[in-house]
Amino acid sequence: MTFSMTGYGKSNCQYKGRALTIEIRTLNSKQGDINLRIPSIFREKELEMRDIVSAQLDRGKIDLLVQRDLAEGEVATELNESLVHSFYKLFKKLETSMEEGPSKNSVDYLSLIIKMPDVLKPAAIDLEEGEFESFKVGLNECLLRVNEFRKQEGQKLEIVLSEGAQNIKNALKSIIPFEEDRLNRIRKRIYSNLGEDSENAAFDKDRFEQELIYYLEKLDITEEKVRLEAHCDYFLKTLRDESSKGKKLSFIAQEMGREINTLGSKAQHSEMQQIVVEMKDELEKIKEQALNVL
Repeated sequence: MTFSMTGYGKSNCQYKGRALTIEIRTLNSKQGDINLRIPSIFREKELEMRDIVSAQLDRGKIDLLVQRDLAEGEVATELNESLVHSFYKLFKKLETSMEEGPSKNSVDYLSLIIKMPDVLKPAAIDLEEGEFESFKVGLNECLLRVNEFRKQEGQKLEIVLSEGAQNIKNALKSIIPFEEDRLNRIRKRIYSNLGEDSENAAFDKDRFEQELIYYLEKLDITEEKVRLEAHCDYFLKTLRDESSKGKKLSFIAQEMGREINTLGSKAQHSEMQQIVVEMKDELEKIKEQALNVL
């Protein structure tokens, strides 16, 4: 089974009238990169939350968003009453000390005081264990949905990657009809070039054939074809594995690229080089999609 690193999940849970909304988005990444956007009350549980997420999502760029809506009548901030009284006395004292004396018009000191720093502060509420347990149920439900999304995307990736590897194998077979023609062309070209040089009109044909065979052996692509086909088969086999395999598929694709490049450098045949270009195009698609595999 192939899983993609792209995923999305959302869940909701409640505790004592408070509503918790949990969202997780994941993208491809070489390592596990978890970014948390959570209410401050959950900060003390951040490490535990990271452990839960990393255990189920393995790797990828993971964004976890938690929204906490309070119950009806519950407030998130509280008034610093002692500070309010201090500001009020300060304003009254300042008004009295002014040369004009106290203002005859009523002044709305409260609207001024509310805007002063630290007058409103977050309510000192500790995270209840029951609320965090409820949150963990919602988090695990969200993670299940992310993995289901990843599974669906992974099935699409598996089809694309399988087709890519099979297309390379098919292209490799299409090279076979050109191999004999390729060698004959190389032999004729060498004979032609040798014959055009009058100084080399007389030469030892037996020795020439030996040198020609040695040269043609250097251009032989049998080993590259065998290795490339083996890499493609190994790629398809790895694609069917149950474990995480994204990095492994990328490594195999690199080896496939080496063999394809060697085929291209040895080809010296226009039709074969066109086939090599097609294989390179398929390989680039494979490499791009393999980056999304978990």
